[in-house]
Amino acid sequence: MYNPKSSKAQEFIHHQEILDTLAYADENKANTALIDEIIEKARLKKGLSHREASVLLACELEDRNQEIYALAKQIKEDFYGDRIVMFAPLYLSNYCVNGCVYCPYHMQNKEIPRKKLTQEEIEREVIALQDMGHKRLALETGEDPENCPIEYVLESIRTIYNIKHENGAIRRVNVNIAATTIENYKRLRDAEIGTYILFQETYHKESYEKLHPTGPKHNYDYHTEAMDRAMLGGIDDVGLGVLFGLELYRYEFAGLLMHAEHLEAVFGVGPHTISVPRIQPASDIDPSKFDNGIDDDTFTKIIACVRIAVPYTGMIISTRESQACREKALTMGISQISGGSKTSVGGYADPKPEDKDSTQFDVSDQRTLDEVVDWLMTLGYIPSFCTACYREGRTGDRFMSFCKSGQILNYCHPNALMTLKEYLVDYATPETRALGETLIAKELEKVPSEKVKVRAKDHLARIEEGRRDFRF
Repeated sequence: MYNPKSSKAQEFIHHQEILDTLAYADENKANTALIDEIIEKARLKKGLSHREASVLLACELEDRNQEIYALAKQIKEDFYGDRIVMFAPLYLSNYCVNGCVYCPYHMQNKEIPRKKLTQEEIEREVIALQDMGHKRLALETGEDPENCPIEYVLESIRTIYNIKHENGAIRRVNVNIAATTIENYKRLRDAEIGTYILFQETYHKESYEKLHPTGPKHNYDYHTEAMDRAMLGGIDDVGLGVLFGLELYRYEFAGLLMHAEHLEAVFGVGPHTISVPRIQPASDIDPSKFDNGIDDDTFTKIIACVRIAVPYTGMIISTRESQACREKALTMGISQISGGSKTSVGGYADPKPEDKDSTQFDVSDQRTLDEVVDWLMTLGYIPSFCTACYREGRTGDRFMSFCKSGQILNYCHPNALMTLKEYLVDYATPETRALGETLIAKELEKVPSEKVKVRAKDHLARIEEGRRDFRF
């Protein structure tokens, strides 16, 4: 029986409950009365159950689908405004002892050149990222206790936080590493990471075990229960995700929401972020060999339904996706995107032609960070480099209380404008800066509090003068 409060993976991700949910959704995908009832409940912005959201995902009624898309857009704006948070991945190592059949890092792959960054190489990578304008990184590694132990990750985090180059500084390091122990999560917490991110890949246990035939990642329960251990270790911001294309997308969607429900039920805090990657080509990996690929329309509907079901969560889309796909996804609820990304180990400071052979996946959107920032502003969004919530202790249940009440916008909107100003002054091309200055002047007038507006204008003036004596 489905039990979101259970600590056992197979009880809070209950296979039969997912099958029953999919059958219920199929039975009701044209039930206009029920669909309208679910949409009306969603308008309250309190979220939906996995069953309710699965009905909306299965819905084939075009007029109702248009309501779903419009509601997803509205909910994102109500919680996060027009802000889009910027980040970049930083790959530390591609050594891995797992046999995951969809990932080029799998240990049987003899084509991919293996590499692990030294601390000196990490410093060069970070300076290159700072010189682009990035303030937030997501650390990525393969799983290899010998070549990439937790001590190496912790040392790398210290290195990153200590690098100050001109006006550059990485203010927040999010971490995407393999499932580990409560003790190691405590060590990551003490290292002051931002969000701990771990993709489930697939919630279908039988498929999971076939897709992960060897290595520690083969253990479905240990992997699926990782977020519980992370929270028990004191990390209160965690990020979920599945790799769409490995299993039937509606199964994954239901499992993902059940995982979010579990975290909310047990810890009082749901996922800080939800990522929606799709499988992409890479060394020794051909996505066409997997039978469950989804088209762009299905993909963006999944995003819309996740946004409606988990309205408070940050939603992430990476450079795996094309510019056109990312543009559509932004209207469906995405609130964080990467820019200028490299998915090879050591790809920022000194890129080489052979780096393409060591990428984890092909990057579809290959624009520079400046081009992405310019594009976002042209579309009417505010690129944000803000990390103030982490720095001021607004994490976990503190963040969620502000977010769910709608109060987070009072902090995030002016902070987004000020960190955008930093980017424009320090890194932007003249064309991007001109566009950004106009946007900031326009958005500043929307700040409802006169006190906050005056303070923001003071900070903006100090940024123009080159001062960096406040915390974003």
